[in-house]
Amino acid sequence: MALNKKTRKVPNGARVVQETLELTIDQALIMAVAAKKAEGLRDRTLKDYEKHYGYFIKWLREKHPEIEYVNDITVALIRDHISYMRYDQRRYEGHTNINSENQRVGLTDTTVNIRLRTLKAIFNQLVKDELLDVSPFDKVKLLRQDIDLTNRLTDDEVKAILAQPNQRDFVGFRDYVGMVLMLDSGLRISELLELRVLFIDFQTRFISIPADKSKNRKERMVPISAYSAKLLLQLVEENRQFFTTDRIFMSSFCEPLAANNYTKRLKYYGEKAGVSGKKMTAHVYRHTWAHAMTTDGADPFTLQKMGGWADIRTMRRYIQMDTRDIRKSHDEHSPVGRFIKKRK
Repeated sequence: MALNKKTRKVPNGARVVQETLELTIDQALIMAVAAKKAEGLRDRTLKDYEKHYGYFIKWLREKHPEIEYVNDITVALIRDHISYMRYDQRRYEGHTNINSENQRVGLTDTTVNIRLRTLKAIFNQLVKDELLDVSPFDKVKLLRQDIDLTNRLTDDEVKAILAQPNQRDFVGFRDYVGMVLMLDSGLRISELLELRVLFIDFQTRFISIPADKSKNRKERMVPISAYSAKLLLQLVEENRQFFTTDRIFMSSFCEPLAANNYTKRLKYYGEKAGVSGKKMTAHVYRHTWAHAMTTDGADPFTLQKMGGWADIRTMRRYIQMDTRDIRKSHDEHSPVGRFIKKRK
């Protein structure tokens, strides 16, 4: 891949004339992905790089066709792109299986921030590899987001959802086991669907998540309840009647269960249970698990180990407390009762 060279301006009297490579917007992605691949980033992350940068390039070619090189990308242009994503882009635009005409206009702040993080990472890599002097994203901050206190399920909602799967049916029982296990262990959906029999010690009731299956690439041990262990044993025995694989969560067509398909099942049960105003995703189940563990007395450091968070600050987002939790905790633990004598 041939790269153009561009003379870099230097102060008067400088002896050496420095040159910097001039990358096209297409070459930038190739170089950044190659560097990240050499660092050992997972295929899923690399695909996200290509996907999110692809959205950016598509917008550039439609709205700013004069932009050819990454050096021409300015802070003002990036802010224009952010405005487009927030107020003008239609959801699922260009999707092969979803009709975008019936979708709302404007992406959520969460989606915008996800894309911005990817673009920041790509341009930071170019600077790191000395292919770019300064990243224009350095002066662009992520959108400020309100803390969402509805991103977990209440006890009544959980009970209503768990009552929906038909446990006499293979798919229904499989879905029920997955939901119970997420609420019991806080497993991520990728960790859940990658489970194999050899990962589980049914005697000690621990699931071992290998480093190559964990998000932060660290092996961890996740405890489960006797009820979850019993359900998993039943599902394993049922699988053995139809499949030769030691995978636990399979489709009825003898294929590994995909995350998108299982998320659709979670949404289906949520709608059937009458739960509204909340996203029915595995991530919400993880939030629900973390919150319940905290309110029931689990210490934060143990919770961090079980959840596999590298940074405790990340974990704090999962255990947001609503006003009822705050009121209950205050009433039970306020020190004022020790200082003020009760009147007879």
